[in-house]
Amino acid sequence: MNGKLIIVPTPIGNLGDMTLRSLEALRGADVVCAEDTRVTGKLLAHFGIEKRLERLDEAMIGAKAARVMERVGAGEVIAYCSDAGMPGVSDPGLRLVAAAREAGVPVEVLPGASAAACAYVTSGTVCPRFYFGGFFPRKAGEQRAVLEALRGLDAALVFYESPNRLVAALSAIAEVLPLRSVAVCRELTKLHEEVARGTAAELAEAFAARAEEPGGIRGEIALVIDAPDEAEEAAVAHDAAVSAEARAAELAAEGLRTKEIAKRLAFEFGIPRNDAYEAAMSAQNAAR
Repeated sequence: MNGKLIIVPTPIGNLGDMTLRSLEALRGADVVCAEDTRVTGKLLAHFGIEKRLERLDEAMIGAKAARVMERVGAGEVIAYCSDAGMPGVSDPGLRLVAAAREAGVPVEVLPGASAAACAYVTSGTVCPRFYFGGFFPRKAGEQRAVLEALRGLDAALVFYESPNRLVAALSAIAEVLPLRSVAVCRELTKLHEEVARGTAAELAEAFAARAEEPGGIRGEIALVIDAPDEAEEAAVAHDAAVSAEARAAELAAEGLRTKEIAKRLAFEFGIPRNDAYEAAMSAQNAAR
């Protein structure tokens, strides 16, 4: 058999989600490389698969990827598994596939479970688009910057988050996107699966209280922030109009002409040209 790299998805919780193709690939591989050999070892044992395991995590891929590609080129069939879900979706598998493409060796990616797609569907959003942002930023400034950059995107926003940082993440979302509906998807496909919906402020309060209880907040978590609705779009437009009026007054006081004021307002606040011109005219009349 010619060598190739096989990206093998594994269940995100329920072992019943293991696909027949994934099992076939693991049985037929010469070796299984894994993000964590202990995790993948338990999976193989459950399905009665005896296979040589090699650890290949984030820290090791950079140093060992070239050697892995050499082995594939020499005819070895290497399967790769991350801890759970689809390798490459916010985990080291992405770098391994990139290395394979660069080296020109055969790579086969099998379809399978993904927490991001599962959370998007189970959140209840009706928006036909979603943006996956990987793990939510840890620092407050980065959280705000990411949310501000994405707030105008007509899509649901999906992030992974740690139970220990969930309340802080929800608080950041509540500050930047207070009108959005949010879903906290916890332990998807597992025995204690939970999907909590509400505004970010409501959820932050609820999970803050839970964090104080025995056991606290546990499990794998995916956050789904719904796309902007008409109410938010109207609120944003109103805020932009108010800010544009104040800015127009400043520019008029500086002696700028109506046309130049309107041009700046449209650029700075993203408002329609006609609205920008009307705000400029009003400011000019008030300044006279």
